Amino acid sequence: MGIMDTIRAVLGNSAEHDATREADPEDLFGMSTAYMTMEADLDFPNEGTAALCFSSVDSTDFEDTLREVRDILEAGEAETGTSASIRMDQQGYHWVVLTDSDPEDLVTSIHFAADTFIERGYGSRLLAALFTFEKDSNYVYWVYSFRRGAYYPFAPTRGRERDQSVEFKLQSVLDGELGVEDDTDYWYPLWPESPGNHPWD
Repeated sequence: MGIMDTIRAVLGNSAEHDATREADPEDLFGMSTAYMTMEADLDFPNEGTAALCFSSVDSTDFEDTLREVRDILEAGEAETGTSASIRMDQQGYHWVVLTDSDPEDLVTSIHFAADTFIERGYGSRLLAALFTFEKDSNYVYWVYSFRRGAYYPFAPTRGRERDQSVEFKLQSVLDGELGVEDDTDYWYPLWPESPGNHPWD
């Protein structure tokens, strides 16, 4: 499944109709303790990046919202050192990409961005928040699906396959600490355009 098909699946009616509950940006704060568990118990340290994926709207109000998100993150950079950029992937989807060695700052900044979209009435445009970990030069992600209001693990390999043993290990350890999606049919892969890159690259 290519990234276009994947994002369409995330956007699809099935996810909305089968939603377990409303997405809550407060869920993002659960990642604060999950970072510690990932490193201490599973030897997956924070890679230093996180990202928010969203679809845009061709309107002046949405552009104003995007500008507000950018301003909030730029103001936060002076205080926390979290650098932020907004970019578009090859399929036309947008990402707020954050870089910081402190996972607490990443979580807080992702929350600020998501909460701003929601407060401005664009919560339906939010697709996913990704938190990145790295082990043996391989990336592993915890993905928060705004359509399902739940987390799931994604462990891509450089051969464009999934390391399901790692994903199920992460599920078994973090379930309870995070609200993990029970139905693995909704563990959508967010493949990068090129092996070894991030989905937003």
